[in-house]
Amino acid sequence: MRLQARHKWLGQMTNNQAEYHALIEGLKAVREWNPDRLEILLDSKLVVEQVKGQYRTKVPELQRLLIDAMRLLKQFPNYEIKHVAREENRGADHLANMAIDERMPPKKKFGG
Repeated sequence: MRLQARHKWLGQMTNNQAEYHALIEGLKAVREWNPDRLEILLDSKLVVEQVKGQYRTKVPELQRLLIDAMRLLKQFPNYEIKHVAREENRGADHLANMAIDERMPPKKKFGG
């Protein structure tokens, strides 16, 4: 059950950096609820596999973000992290687009 949906402008970054930031922000938000079970769905297979320890993290920025995420995940003894295809994750794409749209200047109307 999804309890809350959030979006936030993160600036310019790679999709994997954005996915890590979303994971970290989500873990911070859910921490106060102290759930007995946590299911995390991400559409970045790279991030999922790095968190699971299946892929190595070579990019220094991603290494730092992975350390931050793992520190937060230690607070949730019963969590599961899964990859979900981007086309099956339309809700997350919608939230990301909302954050981007809020930062875009208003469109100018022509001929008016």
